[in-house]
Amino acid sequence: MMNDIQAEITAIQTQIAALRQERTSLTTEPIDLESASPEEIADAYRRRAKEDLQLFAEVKGIDDAIAALEAQLAQKIELASQLSQNDSLEQRVAAGKRQALAQAERINQLAAELAAELQSLKATADELSPSYWQVYYKPLITGFRSISVPYVRTDSDVLTIVNRIV
Repeated sequence: MMNDIQAEITAIQTQIAALRQERTSLTTEPIDLESASPEEIADAYRRRAKEDLQLFAEVKGIDDAIAALEAQLAQKIELASQLSQNDSLEQRVAAGKRQALAQAERINQLAAELAAELQSLKATADELSPSYWQVYYKPLITGFRSISVPYVRTDSDVLTIVNRIV
C-alpha cells in the first residue's frame, strides 16, 4: 500500500513538472515595430490579441491543472504520513506489549517465591504459636486469612492482575 502511494506521488510530481515546463514554453514573440508599416503594426497587435486570448485560456487551464494536482499531491503525502505513523504506532504498541508480558512473567515468578515464603512463615508460626502464647500471652503472627499475592494472567491480548490468597 505504501509503495502504491509513493508511486502515485511520483507520478503526480512528474506531471506537475511537465505542466510547468509546458507553461514556460507558452510565450509570445515580440512584435517588430521598427520595419513594419502602420497597417502591419495594427494587424500584428490584432493577431496578438486573438492569440493571447487563446494563449491566456491555455495558460489558465495549465495553472488550474497544476493547482488540482498539487492539492491531490498534498492529500497523498498526508496519507503516506499517516500510514507511516500508524506503522510506527503499531511497532511501539508491539514493543510495549512484549515488555509488559516480560514484566508480568517476572511478577508471577516473584509472587510464587513470596507465596512459598509466606507458607513457610505460616508453618513456623503454627509450630511456635502454642509456646509463644505461654511466654508472651499473645499470638506470634496474625492476619494469615487475608494474605494474598498478585498474579498476572492473560486472556488472549488482555493482561489481568488478580490476587491469590496464600
